[in-house]
Amino acid sequence: MLPEAVLRSLAPEAGETYADATAGLGGHAAVIAERLGTNGRVVLNDLDRANLDRAVARVRALAPSVQIERVHGNFAELPRGLEGLACSADLVLADLGFASVHVDTPERGFSFKRDGPLDMRYDTSRGESASDLVHDRDEAELADVLWEFGEERRSRAIARAIVASRERNGRIETTGRLADVVRSVVGGSSGGVDGATRTFQALRIAVNDELGSLDALLAAVGRAAARTLRGEPAWLAPGARVGVISFQSLEDRRVKRAFGSIADRGHGEIASRRPIEADADEVDANPRARSAKLRVIRLARPM
Repeated sequence: MLPEAVLRSLAPEAGETYADATAGLGGHAAVIAERLGTNGRVVLNDLDRANLDRAVARVRALAPSVQIERVHGNFAELPRGLEGLACSADLVLADLGFASVHVDTPERGFSFKRDGPLDMRYDTSRGESASDLVHDRDEAELADVLWEFGEERRSRAIARAIVASRERNGRIETTGRLADVVRSVVGGSSGGVDGATRTFQALRIAVNDELGSLDALLAAVGRAAARTLRGEPAWLAPGARVGVISFQSLEDRRVKRAFGSIADRGHGEIASRRPIEADADEVDANPRARSAKLRVIRLARPM
């Protein structure tokens, strides 16, 4: 997503260390790794072990001379992972979009396009699934999740329909059944957007604590910016460039606010006051890029 804008904004140089907070299938990491040269270092982090394996293989194939480190975990844990490796990142990117393999694999339960188990966890070895959440929450709690994380205007009516469905027909365990329940309230589609989209977004965010993780990562960037300016060691190097690609307003508002706060304190400089968006050619090639927004901040160096 936004590969040219990422390269231009993060400006990787030979010998630097790049940390990919959300490695996915390794697309961004592979492009950046080629710019790092023989002394470069790539740290790949992802909550999905299978994707992490794919990302490592992709980077190794395209940049065999680069040193690769892997960290399995939530992207909020990346700072701790870098500290454990005793290195500071010159470049960091967090692409908050989910990998295409999640949508294209019905067994993962992220998409309503093909029926599958209602799961939505990036790491299927831990935590509650979307089916657990839908089954265990009461009507008010479900409505709050749909409103807070999906900005779904019909959240109360949808929550009421979900509770009625599980009371009538038992636990909701498939994406198809949940999508049908939601559509019975909001209709099939509007403006080309499926009526179940916001509900599925809300459940995915809640199951994986995506906004909490983003807040934690952004707070860690702010703390590292202050430390490097004082000349203290941190998981980010002095002058580090940090980029975040978001796909919906809940995320972008957080990034804008956090980066603005860092800049206001004199601890960094925002690359562009407006987010960088995909051009028409990229949107034509990848329609998901239409909603992508890249924001980048460059940390200040000690005087």
